[in-house]
Amino acid sequence: MRFARISVDGSVRFARIDGDRATVLTGAPWGAHDEERVVPFREADLRAPVEPFKILCIGRNYVAHAKELGHEVPKEPLLFLKPKTALIGHGGVVELPPESARVEHEAELGVIIGKTARRVSRESALDYVFGYTCVCDVTARDLQRSDGQWSRAKGFDTFCPCGPWIETEADPRGLRVRCMVNNVTKQDGSTSQMVFDVAALVAYASHAMTLEPGDLLVTGTPEGVGPIASGDTLTVEIERIGALTVTVR
Repeated sequence: MRFARISVDGSVRFARIDGDRATVLTGAPWGAHDEERVVPFREADLRAPVEPFKILCIGRNYVAHAKELGHEVPKEPLLFLKPKTALIGHGGVVELPPESARVEHEAELGVIIGKTARRVSRESALDYVFGYTCVCDVTARDLQRSDGQWSRAKGFDTFCPCGPWIETEADPRGLRVRCMVNNVTKQDGSTSQMVFDVAALVAYASHAMTLEPGDLLVTGTPEGVGPIASGDTLTVEIERIGALTVTVR
């Protein structure tokens, strides 16, 4: 099933998407809710599909990407956080900050947590996942290098495009992950290339902090990251999930 957050009569609501119809829900789809009414579904009404307590990201989770940046592959998952203010949805705009001279795209599989997870095992970890979405971990690469840590480089407003919706029935193993800039493919990888798979990431993260329903876990990017510029159209497409498109200015 597909669930999204859409604009309805001036407010943003969760809805189940069925073709050209959206069934508006009274609450988040991973919690208690009722079906309220059916409205026409329009792509223009899409908003970021989650309002997470936290956005927890994984660095250097693909061998080729770590090597293209000149880094060793971590022995354990490398965790960092993005603020909620970085979120934008399908059709949104990535704003290039004047503080950076080189902003880059990173296409990634996003994992939506569906149940509170604290110190869960790898074997049970996927039981705590509600679904999957497309994410771009936008990064000010020059600031990432000069700052010595990643909060500013990855935390600017609009630096976490997410969407277009949540797909609950995808298998996270072996999904093709692509990034296109102005319809030219820049990244083309597969989640089968992850150093640590989704189950391992959820379990590991839950031993560092409690994962709460609606939290967003972003799982790393394949090789091919590169710069984006004002006027670009940026698309992250993941097999069996969909395509997230934003513009850059």
